[in-house]
Amino acid sequence: MRETLWHVIILLGVATVVYFFNLGETQLWDRDEPRNAGCAAEMLAQGQWVVPIFNDELRHQKPVLLYWLIMSAYSIFGVNEFAARFWSAALATGTTFATYALARRLLGSKIALYAAIALSTSLMFDVAARAATPDSVLIFCGTMALMIYVIGTFARKGGGLQLVRENVWFPSGRWYVAGMYLMLGLGVLAKGPVGFLLPMAMIGLFMLIQTLPQLSRDSGLAGRGPVLRFLFGCFRTFHPTHFLKTLWAMRPVTGALIVLVIALPWYVMVDQRTEGDFTRLFFLGEHFGRATESLENHAGGIWFYPVAILVGFFPWSVFWGPVAIGLLKNGRSSLGSPSNELSGARVSACLMLCWAGVQVVAFTIAQTKLPSYVTPCYPALAVLTAAYLCQFAEGRSKGDQRWFAAALGGLLLASLLIILGGGWAASQYLPSQTWLATLGAIPLLGGAGLIYAVVNNRHRWIAPIFSVMALLFCVGLFGYGTVSVGKEQASRVVLDAIEKDATVASFGGLESSWVFYAHRPIYELSLEPSGVSDSNDVSWLERSGFWKVKARPSLEQFLSRYPAGAILTTEDYQAELEKRLPEEYVVLKTTDYFLKNKRIVLFGPQTRPLARDASESREH
Repeated sequence: MRETLWHVIILLGVATVVYFFNLGETQLWDRDEPRNAGCAAEMLAQGQWVVPIFNDELRHQKPVLLYWLIMSAYSIFGVNEFAARFWSAALATGTTFATYALARRLLGSKIALYAAIALSTSLMFDVAARAATPDSVLIFCGTMALMIYVIGTFARKGGGLQLVRENVWFPSGRWYVAGMYLMLGLGVLAKGPVGFLLPMAMIGLFMLIQTLPQLSRDSGLAGRGPVLRFLFGCFRTFHPTHFLKTLWAMRPVTGALIVLVIALPWYVMVDQRTEGDFTRLFFLGEHFGRATESLENHAGGIWFYPVAILVGFFPWSVFWGPVAIGLLKNGRSSLGSPSNELSGARVSACLMLCWAGVQVVAFTIAQTKLPSYVTPCYPALAVLTAAYLCQFAEGRSKGDQRWFAAALGGLLLASLLIILGGGWAASQYLPSQTWLATLGAIPLLGGAGLIYAVVNNRHRWIAPIFSVMALLFCVGLFGYGTVSVGKEQASRVVLDAIEKDATVASFGGLESSWVFYAHRPIYELSLEPSGVSDSNDVSWLERSGFWKVKARPSLEQFLSRYPAGAILTTEDYQAELEKRLPEEYVVLKTTDYFLKNKRIVLFGPQTRPLARDASESREH
């Protein structure tokens, strides 16, 4: 009990520093963060909790749970960056503890501690934890469901692992079943059907493997090649009788009812209130569309997610060579064991591989690819990595000294790449932030500490040294680095200069952050000119529903209706605008466009003296 209390204190400290430190000190990063945060702000301002609206149009890309959470944070903290990101950080903390509880049940408290630390100090998980996106919500729901599954199915007695009920590989307690499916129902509200289907596939595959009857010695496979044995194993695993028996053991009717009770009411209401538009765009566009074609140029080959995990799970991913070797050497014993020889290491390896494998394979098949799509499997990767490190420290790991040395070499090489590559990138795009390259010195020093520990036979120091190094690196990168880079985001200088009651339009492009920080919808103008001059012609303002896409009027149509409107553009379109705008329009403000070699320009009527630092008017 005392050990658990200390672990809780340590993990709370790590989570607080990594997830919450300087959480609200940067602007929202284009493009998803402002869309999600702005959607919640518009829904709150309208006093409605059903139809997601951003920029006065339907936001059909995601379900509603994230918006509800952000709206609740806005009600407490106000509409700001910290509130928009609060629940992502809070639920990431919950995921950290869920990973600890899951790993503790399977492998003991020591491995559980390092698994939770590895998760909380991996790059892509920290991105999810510190961003106003649904990723952290989805990861929390899925990890909680798997934690409840593990705790309801397995028990630890006498330092060993056993099934709660002999030969039963699914929770038998009704509250465990209800809790697991409750979390999956919330996952459907967070990201859609994948919040239910993928965790169910992970658990189902694990149960198919673990409940597979053992072959007799005279099965005829002895001496056969590995390919033949693998194909025969797949056939046995997915044999219709075995598959249906396993599926029924997962109590699918109960699960479906609970998930429908949680998620279906909102889907029905949003369908009715948008006359079917949300259902059509969300399920056909976002799900079927992303699965069958590459949207928004987010494509990649079979190599995409292995590379994404190597980068996203850094610095812990440097150990994936020896982890893989250890799993391969364990061979078939890592993928299942008879119920009377239950092994925490084998059961854990099987469940974690099913967890990661289903996630990676599913999104490798899908045509649209993003690194964040596989972040829900990071808790599994953390458990496998922590198990390897602790076993290596105790001399029980299948990975030998050479593979560990290769991992250290990878860490040192990555450090040099951060220093050299980061320095070059900063000099090209953020010359004032070249100090970011020095963050590479942290893993470099950590690698030196690990070499000292190995040379002096202090293997028990390996996991603590690496954990401290990973913590310092993530705090430096996210707690200080992003804040420093965020100072280069200067769009608010222009947006704050817009008159409070002015209607705003953009010409030649529109960023999501402009809508959020302008605190009002923004019209996106057509580039084509129009001869309209009748201010009574407002037909382009008409919409059949409040959620429908706004018209894209010409500049002339917009100014005919809003003669004192503000126009946002960039230097690319400034000359064209100056030719077409009325004489009273001048440049009110300009500022640098973040990471782009151009400036943002605000035009407006000169109805008051210009600010001291405003750019010269077009006459000059």
